Amino acid sequence: MKLAVPDMISNSYFPAIAAIELGFFKQEGLDVELEMIFPVDKAYAAMRDGAVDFVGGSAHSALAAFPEWQGAKLICAQGQGMYWFLVMRKDLNIARGDLSALKGKRIGAAPWVEMGLRQLLIDAGFDLARDDIKIAPVPGALGAGVNFGVTAAQALADGKIDGFWANGMGTEVAVRNGVGTVVLDIRRGDGPKGCFNYTMASIATTEALIEKSPETAAAAVRAIVATHTALKRDPSLATKAAAKLFPASETALIATLIERDLPYYDASISPDFVAGMNRFSRDIGILKGDVPYERVVATQFRDLWK
Repeated sequence: MKLAVPDMISNSYFPAIAAIELGFFKQEGLDVELEMIFPVDKAYAAMRDGAVDFVGGSAHSALAAFPEWQGAKLICAQGQGMYWFLVMRKDLNIARGDLSALKGKRIGAAPWVEMGLRQLLIDAGFDLARDDIKIAPVPGALGAGVNFGVTAAQALADGKIDGFWANGMGTEVAVRNGVGTVVLDIRRGDGPKGCFNYTMASIATTEALIEKSPETAAAAVRAIVATHTALKRDPSLATKAAAKLFPASETALIATLIERDLPYYDASISPDFVAGMNRFSRDIGILKGDVPYERVVATQFRDLWK
């Protein structure tokens, strides 16, 4: 079987990566291969087309390949809340939470990821055209095999962008290198009301797989929950999981990032989250209706989330 993630050298989808690398899928009887497919809409398209069986990505992005949630379901969360950071160039001296300072700035963000930042700014009262806030792909970040956050941190250092909206690894690299400063950390309370539930890092599969082999989907959920439990017990396991996949510099950072994320390691997907994600998806124009919770989430697996 194959599980696709849209970014590899990152903490965003690390529970899915670690579930493979630490052997938790194998313990559940599943032989799962990891595949990076960027950007995330292509990962979901690959699942729709049968090239991969699971996607560990941003939950709202499933709508890229499964309109109105027809044909796909979320089976569990990798972590709670929208998990991206807004990092701006340090020499701009922008204070934490000061969104007014973004006027006239160029911010790099990946396709489908950028939707979260756009709507966040709109909900905070900004007009991107009027306020001349440019959100676009990071130069050099669309090539095969490129890891977005790390590439964004380098583009910031090179002066190609004024800031980026990306994962915790790119954020940590930019901050430690002295070129960036965190302006927004959504999981930890920044941003307008409701933005925490715009999206989350989830595990999704097709309704066809669930119907044909519900035990396979259940086994995948158990593997993610076991991974959460193991990392909470011993965050240093993150270093072991990353060793074959990450460069040495990012491998050295991953345990620190995972330890920071542990409070959000909860596999459950709540009705409140789905309601918030639905509102966000309608606001950005990728969802028309108010899709019921049971159509979005494979609720038959919820007893496995704890």
